[in-house]
Amino acid sequence: MKRRFLPLLFGLLVPALCTCAHAQVVIIANPNVAVSSVTRAELREIFTGASASLKEGMQVTPVLLKQGTVQDEFLRLYIGKSDSGFRAGWRSILFSGQGAMPKTLDSEAAVVEYVSHTAGAIGYIGRATPHEGVKILIVR
Repeated sequence: MKRRFLPLLFGLLVPALCTCAHAQVVIIANPNVAVSSVTRAELREIFTGASASLKEGMQVTPVLLKQGTVQDEFLRLYIGKSDSGFRAGWRSILFSGQGAMPKTLDSEAAVVEYVSHTAGAIGYIGRATPHEGVKILIVR
């Protein structure tokens, strides 16, 4: 009986753990951002400089973390690049004169503070980080 139960338990737990791994990054926005959800494609476009607005026409301003595990996880899950690849993409935008690097902050608390006080700001933090004054966006 125990031998049959163990594979069943393993089969249920592993997928649950895998889907929760990316749930450690939370997308936050200033309360004036009119949407409650964004797509992965919209996040990629906003954070790589390909677009300055969401599909609904709402202008947004991305804010980045300087470094850390949340930064790395966000880039891996939503941008599909390493930190060095991501920054290289922004350098090419800067050198071509087509845009300016988004504001980069040292801590998740600083991201929350900036997003809460900056109209149209959008950023990301770890799930456990206090996030009063901002809204959480669902990623579809």
